[in-house]
Amino acid sequence: MEPSAHVGKTALPGVGTRYDLDTDGGRHVSVVAHQDGRRILAFHDPQDEDSCQDSVALTPQEASALSKLLFPDPVAHLHQHPEIDLVTEHIPVTKRSPYAGRTLGATAARTRTGASIVAVLRRTDAVPSPTPDFRFAIGDTLVVVGTREGVDAVAALITGG
Repeated sequence: MEPSAHVGKTALPGVGTRYDLDTDGGRHVSVVAHQDGRRILAFHDPQDEDSCQDSVALTPQEASALSKLLFPDPVAHLHQHPEIDLVTEHIPVTKRSPYAGRTLGATAARTRTGASIVAVLRRTDAVPSPTPDFRFAIGDTLVVVGTREGVDAVAALITGG
């Protein structure tokens, strides 16, 4: 299942851009991305988007740290061993794939191979850091990072080879 969150974008002339997110839990969150790099994270009354209940000002460094907490590096475990040579490969999902129509979690690719599926390319779109409930479709191209052996193992898994 892909995320269902609705994100809105509003230009703020002379300031930056405001991004609004209505969560499935009924919360309204916004981020004001200032032109100078500062970010304001704000929580609003779901009944009145102009009524800010609380906000946090973040420096560019703090915003970057928060983004890393929300989207951790999917290959960080591989960087712990600098002597390991990493490769990146694109692996297509074809109609012969046993995982076409199934989720990333069903592959258990990282556990089984040590390599990570870090993105999925679909038509003209890219899905970075797909979640375990992301469903593969025929025609997708998986971006896989790992050791040569790990990437080859993911290719065999996905292609059914």
